[in-house]
Parts: sequence; C-alpha cells; structure tokens
Amino acid sequence: MPATPLHIIQAHQAFGEKIASEKLPTWYACKDIRYPQRLSLEQCSSEWTARYKASLVSGDSLVDLTGGLGIDCSFMSQQFAQTTYVEQQETLCELARHNFACLNLPITVVNDTCEHYLPSLPAVDVIFLDPARRNEQGGKVVLLQDCTPNLVEIGNLILQKCQTLLVKLSPMIDVESVLRHFPTTQEVHIVAVNNECKEVLLRIDAEKVCDNPKMVCVNLLPKTAQQQLFSFHRQDEAVGVASYANPMQYLYEPNAAILKAGGFKQVAEQLGIYKLHPSSHLYTSDTLASHFPGRIFAIDRITKVQKKEINDIEKANVSIRNFPGTVADLRKKLKLKDGGDTYIFATTLHDHSKVLIVGNRVRG
Repeated sequence: MPATPLHIIQAHQAFGEKIASEKLPTWYACKDIRYPQRLSLEQCSSEWTARYKASLVSGDSLVDLTGGLGIDCSFMSQQFAQTTYVEQQETLCELARHNFACLNLPITVVNDTCEHYLPSLPAVDVIFLDPARRNEQGGKVVLLQDCTPNLVEIGNLILQKCQTLLVKLSPMIDVESVLRHFPTTQEVHIVAVNNECKEVLLRIDAEKVCDNPKMVCVNLLPKTAQQQLFSFHRQDEAVGVASYANPMQYLYEPNAAILKAGGFKQVAEQLGIYKLHPSSHLYTSDTLASHFPGRIFAIDRITKVQKKEINDIEKANVSIRNFPGTVADLRKKLKLKDGGDTYIFATTLHDHSKVLIVGNRVRG
C-alpha cells in the first residue's frame, strides 16, 4: 500500500488539533498526540463524556473491545490496574500505541476483531463496548442488532468473560428494547452535554437480573465544570402520580437527558413541583426549586395566543411544548423577531387551554 502523502497527513493533524482543542483538552495539551482521519474524530467521545464513564467503573482489569481512537479507554484506564485496548483497524492501533505512550498510560494494544479476540479472553472485571453505528454504506443505524459488533449475538459470551459490561449506545436507541435483550442491566445512564443528548450507557451485571433498573440523567456543563444530575427507577415512574397546576411564579423546562429518559412524573414528585399538563413536560411552582435539572424561568405573564396580548414585545425566544404548529408559524403569527432576553412558551394547560407563558431566564 503506498504511503499517505505528507500534505494529507498534515491536514488530518491540523483538523485533529482543532477538534481536540474543543472536545479533548487533555489530549490537545499533549503536543505529540497524533490524530486519525476525520470520521474517527467526529465519532469519538468528548473528554467530558469519557470522564463520566470513568466515574462509573473501577477494578483490577478493563478490556475495551472496540478501541477506536481510544478516548474512552484512556480515561477509564486510570481506574484500573490493567487495561487492554482491542481494535480491528491496524492504523488506529498504531495511533493508540503512540498516543497512550505520550499520555504515560500503560495500556496493552491488541490488533484484532472483537469477535475473534473474545473467546480466548480470560475473565476480567469490566468490559467496555462501543458498537459502530454505521453500516457498510456509511449510513447511521439505530437498532442494537444492526450495530457492529452485534451485541445481541455475542452478549452472552461477553457476560461470561466479565463481572460488569459497560455499553455505549446511540441517544436514539429504544431503551425498552435493549432492556429486554439484557435483563441484568442495573443502570441506564442518559448523558447530555450542554443539553444535547450524546449517548446512552448501560451498566450490565454478569448475572444479577434487575427488573427495576436505575435511570440516571446527567447533563454535563463543561464551561462551569458542573453537571445536572437526576435519577429515578423505572417502576417508580410507571406507578408515580404527578400533581397539576396552572403556571405560578416559576416555569421549569427539563434538560434533554430527562426528556429522553421519560422521568416526567418523578421530576414533579421528587422536587415538589407541578406539571402543567400530562403531555406538556413543563413544570411550575411558587417557590424556586433551585436544584431543578434544566432551565428555570421567572414568569412575567400568561396570555391568550394573540398578538395583541404581547404588543409590547418585538423580539423573543419562542418554544412550543404540546402545542399545534411550528415555532416558525407561531413567530410569524405573533410578528416576533428571534432572540433577546424574553422567552415565550406556547403550551397546553391541564384544562386543555392553549396559552403563551412569557418570562425571563433565571438559570440555564
């Protein structure tokens, strides 16, 4: 195979450094790090999500069966005495050996496929798997059995080789279907960064069946080094009962991780706040719930959906929740420019009335 031209290598490196400066500051600070082709960089975890994974597992031995660029492996390895990185692409293995050495990480690199390596693997504490979510044509796939490796086919063998399996999946995955495949799942972590869902993590036990896994919703906020964390159990949400009320002094909008997890009644129950409508997923209270995991607004007024009700407003951030039409249509009807400090939510209340809730952001 002919050598890659120097200008292409330099282009990959320049692009890699740009991406790393934004999502991998620890790697970017190490100037000897080498970067791969564009696709691997676009698909790799950010440092924030990798650090979060590292907080979930620890022990004597870790095996990452789908190494990739090695971001997740590099951070999780710091929680283990021994770590093995397995990757089928030789070029990525070469990069991993170089980069792990630059980062002073004693990680063993194995160039092999997950399926071929797995049968000879001795028992370890934790196996990490990040199945590829693209088909041979480069298109994205969502179903568990369409990913590579096929976790449905090799899942039982993997669980014979470890005490804990940590799996990273697409934020578009159907969590219910995955839980049916893996009844020993203890925890489901829905991970968002800056209110954008990035991944779903399953923490699966080798043997212990769990019919009520814990749902952990986390929104990582890198600029402030903080996180919004909310958790509940699936059965508690199923049997929970939320209270309803008309808008009070404060309005609450859950973050993207909670919206994905579906813990809508648990948010109201645990925080002592009220839902506006079963399907609106907006909340309210008279007393500030400062630990609410999402955005908080101070309500200025509640009006009918008519321009004359907000004639004094020329510019606003408009959202719709359980409301017919689109934001663009509503903005046109209300003759509003986009932006500014005012927020308008068009929504449906528990008495089925359609209203505008006008307010200003308190947090988020």
